[in-house]
Amino acid sequence: MARSTDDAIYHALPITDDALANGGVEILRAGLIDDELFVTARHAFKDPATWGEVLADITRRLAQIYSLETDLTEAEALAEIEEAYAADLGAKAMPKTPARRTAVPKKVAPKTSAPAKKPPARTNAARPAAAKPRAASAKATKPVAKKPAPRPRAKR
Repeated sequence: MARSTDDAIYHALPITDDALANGGVEILRAGLIDDELFVTARHAFKDPATWGEVLADITRRLAQIYSLETDLTEAEALAEIEEAYAADLGAKAMPKTPARRTAVPKKVAPKTSAPAKKPPARTNAARPAAAKPRAASAKATKPVAKKPAPRPRAKR
């Protein structure tokens, strides 16, 4: 792809006013150069799974942007991004519309004219033992990033 003279300049996104005022840490930058993706990332988290949470949040925000700037709804944009993301990672294609669950008919006892019999009373010996509580999940969710306390501004 041939570049024009305007393409010789890298068009970086501006840093938000909140980041300039409060400080922060850039953890991810992505750019296109000659149709090739370049990514710079900081080793910001101990657990690589936290990147999944960050990428999910980024995905939701991109869907919001598309819903504001195009005729797609946020849900439609999110679905398209998710499908492309999953396909690029090698996931099997999911059907466009989710399969509907069919209601399972409940078994209803036939009505009889005779009164229902009461079950026999239980004794303590016949009671089943209480189920043991399950152990809590070993993997706790981790926060994506802690927002630092605002720094006082220097007077000019």
